[in-house]
Amino acid sequence: MPKLRSFMRSEALYLTDILEATRSLELFLENITKEEFISDDMLRSSVVHKLTIIGEAAAHLSSDLRKKYSGIPWDDVIANRNLIVHGYFSISWSIVWETAVQHAIPLQEQIFAILAAEYPDW
Repeated sequence: MPKLRSFMRSEALYLTDILEATRSLELFLENITKEEFISDDMLRSSVVHKLTIIGEAAAHLSSDLRKKYSGIPWDDVIANRNLIVHGYFSISWSIVWETAVQHAIPLQEQIFAILAAEYPDW
């Protein structure tokens, strides 16, 4: 198997990853009920993947940026990713639903504001 290489990326790109993942979640879950989500394996997998991206990207942000924007629960975002990846066998789909709908999708506005403030030419 070919070895994957690690690339250095800017914080703007990690923030953009988070923004795009939240937008995808919004599209995936538009007009979807919790029950529909729970019964759809492909949708659940897609949502978990986007939540993982959000947590992984957040983990790559500097502590200075996370402190500056402490209104976002960065530690929880990162911990959520770790729970999904390492505790995949015990995922609660109700909690995933709530996390996506109540926390991740609303994060979109905050991330957009950070990008606009920190990277005005973005």
